[in-house]
Amino acid sequence: MLIPSLHSQRLDLIPPDRSCESAYQRFYTDAEASAAYGGPLSPAAAWSRLVYDVGCWHVQGFGVWALRRREDAAVIGVCGFWQGHGWPRELTWWLLPEARGQGYALEASRAAVEHAYAEFHWQAVQTYCADSNEPAKALIARLGGVQVSRQSFPDGEDRNVYQFQRPAV
Repeated sequence: MLIPSLHSQRLDLIPPDRSCESAYQRFYTDAEASAAYGGPLSPAAAWSRLVYDVGCWHVQGFGVWALRRREDAAVIGVCGFWQGHGWPRELTWWLLPEARGQGYALEASRAAVEHAYAEFHWQAVQTYCADSNEPAKALIARLGGVQVSRQSFPDGEDRNVYQFQRPAV
């Protein structure tokens, strides 16, 4: 499968590969940075997460892109789509701590949502997060996410589900 690359104003959204290992290690082994993503993880588990993200494209036909900042070619996080077994598909993202608060997640998420509607031809692009994840809820609001339901998830938690509008053509 040929994994597409996307481009935004400051970022290249590229297929994740071995060059992302350092960013994955830094993110997933940092307890504070990865708390909303099941972290902290061991270095071996962070590697497994990278391999999982690469494999999702080939098994599911979608996945996350690595976010490479154009100004210095640094991989600063990921953005794209995730769907674990028994879970609904969602827009997801994470950024290294030093890349937060600069609009990168918003920029990448807009590109991913637009791609999902235009190229994957999805009827809906949604996300969800823990009720306590204020940064994620703020980004969802900036992206124009509208709550469409509240549902129970395989981990036993209830979450709001938000949907993003199809971009104007």
